[in-house]
Amino acid sequence: MRALLDVILLVLQIYIWLLIAAAVLSWLIAFGIVNTRNQAVAMIADFLYRITEPALRPIRAVLPHLGGIDISPVILILIGSHHPLHLSLRPVRRWQGLPGSRSRTACA
Repeated sequence: MRALLDVILLVLQIYIWLLIAAAVLSWLIAFGIVNTRNQAVAMIADFLYRITEPALRPIRAVLPHLGGIDISPVILILIGSHHPLHLSLRPVRRWQGLPGSRSRTACA
């Protein structure tokens, strides 16, 4: 059970880092710092877009247009950090003594 919880939390952390990377890359492209004609940059941008867009699309549909500012990754991270699954793992992490828990006394 602990291994499954660790894998779920790891996948969520990786996805959050991918969201952050996609947001930073979009800023770099928008300000002309990174050239999308470079094949490596284009491949990375396409990968990040394909990974993050399915989760961001519903949020963007609800948000009003804020000019050139896209806050959907921030909202998705906030929603993910307060998701019932994430909140339900906190007592289990504390009980099992997983990293990030306050109590390190775990039952074997």
